[in-house]
Amino acid sequence: MYEKLDQLKGLFVDLDRALIAYSGGIDSTLVAKVAFDVLGNRAVAVTAESPSLLPEDLEDAKIQAAEIGIVHKVVQTHELDNPNYASNPVNRCYFCKSELHDTLKPLAQAWGYPYVIDGVNADDLHDYRPGIQAAKERGARSPLAEIGITKAEVRAIAKHLGLPYWDKPAQPCLSSRFPYGEEITIAKLQRVGRAEVYLRKLGWQNIRVRSEGDTARIEVLPEQVKEFVIQTDLPKLTEAFQSYGFLYVTLDLEGYRSGKLNQVLQFKSV
Repeated sequence: MYEKLDQLKGLFVDLDRALIAYSGGIDSTLVAKVAFDVLGNRAVAVTAESPSLLPEDLEDAKIQAAEIGIVHKVVQTHELDNPNYASNPVNRCYFCKSELHDTLKPLAQAWGYPYVIDGVNADDLHDYRPGIQAAKERGARSPLAEIGITKAEVRAIAKHLGLPYWDKPAQPCLSSRFPYGEEITIAKLQRVGRAEVYLRKLGWQNIRVRSEGDTARIEVLPEQVKEFVIQTDLPKLTEAFQSYGFLYVTLDLEGYRSGKLNQVLQFKSV
């Protein structure tokens, strides 16, 4: 782990300047932290604001960047304006990352940064991530993946560096809550976002609210399913979700599992 951290630091020494595509997740936060420690004000973190990002997550990103000390800027992206994204095909993430890097790359060039740096880690290379290809096509670099730093190592290094959010749950964009082929709209994103914030305020952190038509399917960690049923005021929760626009509220008995949305692709390939 320490050797990989030294390699990461050395990479930023060689880059001399770095613009980080900073979502506020632990991967890009670690990249921003190391970049700032090595480069100081020659590193900048840029967060893309869009309807697929919870306002609460944007605020967290701002707070974390301020704690690190890195210069932090927010830009607008408009992926929902692209029907190739809004129609939610299986390669939706390709169009999302295309919009992101088509926005960030000109900024990097104008500000004198040789590369846009993202937080893709080594484990991401083994999942279905069409957005990685979009980033590569636009010349972005992924130091964590290049060095071979896994998600577990990201958290271990972040903890070693004293980042208080080293164990922050993964929080991909809200568009990942919809089955492929279901159109994504701002209203649907807001509905899902409000539902997840509701659950977070109840104390459940590793959660997802999957949206399919008028149905919300709640996912908590498998070992917490029984606890969730016992501790949660289910009628009150149902009432809240229905006030957000859902007609039906269900609980996934399998529980939360990263990448679950992609299992439909595996079934179709059999």
